[in-house]
Amino acid sequence: MTTRYIPPKQGWFGQVFDSLFILILVYASLMIPLFMNTTESESVEGTAIEAVVPTWESLGVNNVAQTQWEKLGYDATSAAEIINDRFDYEIDPLSLIITAAFIIGYFFFMIKISEKEYRQVISEKFDDEDIS
Repeated sequence: MTTRYIPPKQGWFGQVFDSLFILILVYASLMIPLFMNTTESESVEGTAIEAVVPTWESLGVNNVAQTQWEKLGYDATSAAEIINDRFDYEIDPLSLIITAAFIIGYFFFMIKISEKEYRQVISEKFDDEDIS
């Protein structure tokens, strides 16, 4: 007869540490690529299109959208900056690799750390059964 698996108890300090550690990893994986491209993204040409005469028609805004912009407190001039500011959808391979390394590394870290508990649970649940 095998002994029943009893999961280890984690104290409040361990829970707080684990939560903060995961939060820091997520924050770092999202912010490091942004910090690496701060000077480059400011100098990228063609990301903002300037309207010569900021009117609703020159911005390509219909009457319904114009009404909504005005409800938010924007006129054609103040909305032009937001409307013409295009997102840069270019993917930086280095940033993608860094983010993927964080996520994959964390996955393997969790699997390796909890391997002993996984083996104990599997042994408890399936060792006594006849699989024929």
